[in-house]
Amino acid sequence: MNIFDILGPVMVGPSSSHTAGAVRIGLAARKLLGEPPVKAAITLSGSFSSTGAGHGTDRAIVAGLLNMEPDDMKIPESFREAEKAGLEFGFIHDTIGGAHPNTALLDILSASGRRIRMQASSLGGGRIMINKLDGVEINVTGERPVLIIHNIDKPGYVSEVTSLMASGSVNIATMTLHRSKRGGDAVMVIETDQNIPVEAVRHLEAVKGIFKVTCLNL
Repeated sequence: MNIFDILGPVMVGPSSSHTAGAVRIGLAARKLLGEPPVKAAITLSGSFSSTGAGHGTDRAIVAGLLNMEPDDMKIPESFREAEKAGLEFGFIHDTIGGAHPNTALLDILSASGRRIRMQASSLGGGRIMINKLDGVEINVTGERPVLIIHNIDKPGYVSEVTSLMASGSVNIATMTLHRSKRGGDAVMVIETDQNIPVEAVRHLEAVKGIFKVTCLNL
């Protein structure tokens, strides 16, 4: 634990969990999308749903989608800023089974047609946990760069990715592998110590058998 865990983040209030954390959830979703979103369906669950309006959770998430940081003074005006930016959004209040009390599910779309569906929770003190991405459990904090790769479950893809990271002097901190079945669809979730070069992402997107590459750089 460091002093910032005790004092909390520099932010526009009133709540580190319901406001600052919510901004970071929206911001993480935008970074994972890789492009400005034009449509967003936002599901609020638990206390995000029941008390979020009073804490500005709805405005905070939209602010994050607009690339605002938790200390941005325009957070309270995010709905108006979204209209200016051409971001169409709506909220759904529902219960997400088994989820943390402060949870949001964001289904966002860019003008080019790129889409992600991200579930994340706010843990307090402005910290977040990204629980799911496009239906895959990933459980990453977003405090390190993250690379998520969807590919065919065949030999060679793991070595392709790890070799590419090594050639770019990017150190892999954690790596988890998931697959639907042998020979089916597979997912790699990689956290790194350095930001992932844009060229590496573009290279992977061009590899036959890789369906989708999603990257979150800091």
